[in-house]
Amino acid sequence: MTVIREADLIDSIADALQFVSYYHPPNFIRAMAAAWEREESRGAKDAMAQILVNSRMAALGRRPICQDTGTANVFIKIGHRARLDLSRPLQEVVDEATRLAYMLDSNPLRASVVVDPLGTRKNSGDNTPAMLSVELAEGDTVEVHVSAKGGGSENKAKFAVLNPSDSIADWVVKTVEGLGAGWCPPGILGIGVGGSADKAMALAKKALNDPIDMADLRRRGPHDRTEELRLEIHDRINALGIGAQGLGGVTTVLDVKIRSFPTHAASLPVGLIPNCAATRHVHFALDGSGPAQLDPPDLSDWPEILLDMAGAGSRRIDLDNLSDEVIASLTPGETILLNGTLYTGRDAAHKRMAAMLDKDEPLPVNLRGRAIYYVGPVDAVGVEVIGPAGPTTSTRMDKFTDRILAETGLKLMIGKAERGPEAIEAIARHQAAYLIAVGGAAYLVSKAIREARPVAFQDLGMEAIYKLRVQDMPVTVAVDTQGNSIHKIGPARWRRERVPA
Repeated sequence: MTVIREADLIDSIADALQFVSYYHPPNFIRAMAAAWEREESRGAKDAMAQILVNSRMAALGRRPICQDTGTANVFIKIGHRARLDLSRPLQEVVDEATRLAYMLDSNPLRASVVVDPLGTRKNSGDNTPAMLSVELAEGDTVEVHVSAKGGGSENKAKFAVLNPSDSIADWVVKTVEGLGAGWCPPGILGIGVGGSADKAMALAKKALNDPIDMADLRRRGPHDRTEELRLEIHDRINALGIGAQGLGGVTTVLDVKIRSFPTHAASLPVGLIPNCAATRHVHFALDGSGPAQLDPPDLSDWPEILLDMAGAGSRRIDLDNLSDEVIASLTPGETILLNGTLYTGRDAAHKRMAAMLDKDEPLPVNLRGRAIYYVGPVDAVGVEVIGPAGPTTSTRMDKFTDRILAETGLKLMIGKAERGPEAIEAIARHQAAYLIAVGGAAYLVSKAIREARPVAFQDLGMEAIYKLRVQDMPVTVAVDTQGNSIHKIGPARWRRERVPA
C-alpha cells in the first residue's frame, strides 16, 4: 500500500498555491494568445494584450497574476490502495498548507476569506479555511488538483433545475448574457449537469480544472452529445459580442467545460460557474516518493507583445487638476493615462464612509474633485511600492454611488466591469465619470503606482483607504457624464446573429 506522508502533502499543496498565484496553465496562455491574435475589436484586443503581458510579468517576477489571490480550492482523490499518514484531520492539514502558502514572506498572497459570514465577517488573516473536496477512487496514488478562485467570477455562479425537455444551451447563453463583465472575460465556463443541486455545482467547479481543448475539438469535430453541446454554447456565447472585459469583441469564452452525472427522471439540475482571465490551477499526484515537483510554463508559450499605452489614441489626465471640462471631454471606449493622486476604497470603506455621513462626521479624506480606485491590493515585498493592485467589481459600490458623489464631490471612479442603472443615473446627474482598469492585469497595473500609503481605516486591512500617486496608469472610459456606457455600446456593436441550435 502506498503511504503518503503528512509533510509531503502539506509541502505539495503549499507549493501548488504559490505556483498558481503567478503561473497561468500553459493551455490557457496559448488559448488567450490565439484569441488575442484573432480579436477584431481594438478595445478588447488591448485588454487581452494587457492580460498576456501581465501574465508574463507575473511569471518572471513570481508575483500574483491578480490581486484577488482567491479562496484555496483543493480537490483530493485518494486511491483505494493509498493511505494518508496524518496526525490530524485532513481539513486541518490542508489549512496548514494554505496558511504556509498565503503567508510566505517572499510572495505573500492576499487573505480574502472571512469567518462568521452571518455576523462580523472578520478576515481569517491567513486565507483559511480552504475549500476542500475529497473523493475515494481506484488506484494507489493520491491525486490533488489545486486552484485559486477569485470572488469576481465566483459571485457569478448560477444554478437552475430545468425541465428535462428544456434546452441547456438556451439557459446557459441567456444566463451568461445577464452576468455582465464582473467575471472578467475572456475566461472559461464550467457546467455541471445532473445529479442533485449540490452535485451539479460540484461538477461545474471540477470542470473548470479540465484542460482547454476547444481548438482541438473544433478541428476534429465532436464525438458525442457533450462535445456537441460544448461547441454550441461556445459559439453562441461568443456571438453575443460581450468581448474581453465586456468592451465588445469576438471572444467572450475561451472554452466551455461540461461534466455530467445520472439524475432523477423528473429533474435536470444545471450548475454554471465561470472562471476569469486569472484562471489558475495545477494538478499533481503523490505516490509516496516525496512532495510533488511542479514544472513552470515555457516562456515561449507567451506571444511577444509590446504595449504602447502612451501611443496614438491615449491622452494623459492630471488627477490633481480635474476640471469639469476635462471630465466632460471623456468618451466611452477611450483609453487614457492617469497621473497624480488617487485614493483607494471598496466595499467596507464605502460602508464606513456612509455611516460617518449619517452622523455628520467629517470623512478622513477629502474626495472633492478627486478620483477613487476600487481595489484591495496585495502586500508589497522588497522594494515594491505596492503589490499587485487590479480593480474589483464595481457594482458592489453602486448602492453608495449617488450619496458619495452628492456629499463628497468625488469626480472619477475606477473599477472593473459595468455599472448598474442606479449608479449610471447618479454618474450622469452629478456630471462624474467611471473608468475601468483591466481585471486580470494586477501586476502590470501596480507598476504604474509610484507611491502608496494608508491614510484611513487601517483596521480594514486590504480594504483600508490608501493614497496613491500614479504615473501613466492605463484605463478605459466606461461611463461618461451623459450616462453613456461602453458596456452597452461595445457588445451591441459586436453582437452577431444567434448561432443556430
